[in-house]
Amino acid sequence: MKDFKYYIIGACLLLTIYVVIEYNKPVPANWQPTLRYDDKIPFGTYVFYHQLNDVFPGADITRTNKSVYSLFKQGIEPGNYIIIANEVKLSKVDFNELVNYIKEGNNVFITAFGWDGYFNKALGIEVETEGKEKNKLVNFTNPRLKQPKYYGFDKEISERYFSKFDTVKATVLGINSGGHSNYLSFKYGKGNLFICANPQLFTNYSLLSPQGKDYAEKAISYLPVKQNIYWDQHQNHDIPVDQSPMRVIFENPSLKYAYYLALITLMVFLIFEAKRRQRIIPVIEPLKNSTLDFVKVVGKVYYDKRDNANIAVKKILYLQSYLRERYQLKTGKMDHEFADTMANKTGVHQSLTRELVDHINYVYHQQNITDHELIILNQLIEKFYAQA
Repeated sequence: MKDFKYYIIGACLLLTIYVVIEYNKPVPANWQPTLRYDDKIPFGTYVFYHQLNDVFPGADITRTNKSVYSLFKQGIEPGNYIIIANEVKLSKVDFNELVNYIKEGNNVFITAFGWDGYFNKALGIEVETEGKEKNKLVNFTNPRLKQPKYYGFDKEISERYFSKFDTVKATVLGINSGGHSNYLSFKYGKGNLFICANPQLFTNYSLLSPQGKDYAEKAISYLPVKQNIYWDQHQNHDIPVDQSPMRVIFENPSLKYAYYLALITLMVFLIFEAKRRQRIIPVIEPLKNSTLDFVKVVGKVYYDKRDNANIAVKKILYLQSYLRERYQLKTGKMDHEFADTMANKTGVHQSLTRELVDHINYVYHQQNITDHELIILNQLIEKFYAQA
């Protein structure tokens, strides 16, 4: 028993050394576009959010977790409403409440990667992505804001644009070097709705450069100075979460691994102690499900590799094979014409087939696929299978 105590002491020393090494190890940058107001990672919006008072001096900034309909129905003060999200999903009643708020002389600024079907229909917009061969340069159309030299950004953060919109209702505020519009405004009553196709232009990474900071300040300067600024957390699921000690442990990789190592050490101790105190009990092994084990092993291999691009390609190839075999569709060229044909043959709504094809083309142009982009691809494919 005394010898075993030495093993416990040695394990504790090793655990302490491991925690110290892991804690001081450099943490790789997280490039996931969370767009959260409190995230200091490259594609969070911590800097933009905390500099709003520089653009709107003395304004009261209020974060809200309520839906647009619920918030505006209960009544809010006049001001500017800001949404920065991965995807904007507004129902018809949400959109109508938003427009009513704007008509009263208020202004709304929205920037996102994805826009839901009703929002697209109401504004007549479609969003596409420039190919990799295009220059990722943007500028303003207003002569007072326009730069002689276009704003240039890396990480493909300025490659999305509005390929279709109502030219009668919309005013083009920003374009890219290909002549495509990336920043629009819509007039409703006494106020305006501003929409931008490039949310990453307002993230920490973009604002680190002087030209990124200049672009964001000019883009948001279209909003007039108001006493109240409302920051929407509902659309980006940017909801405050529990700050318990266990959450802190699991968010820190070093503490998480140390926690698991401590549990394993405790389990080993209990196992050895139990063997010393109990007689051996025969164990009857249950029949193994080899198919389930195989699925688990394959799933773990893909999860450990984190090769999202490979997984995405396999899902796309499987979908293309399904389309060829069941609907005799030629999948060599996947564009909007193909999407319309696919909608006619499968009975799936045209807006879904176009969105699916656009996202497939976007994924094909990426060397690295984020978890969020892979999840969106999977959701679109599952929606298609459900409707086909």
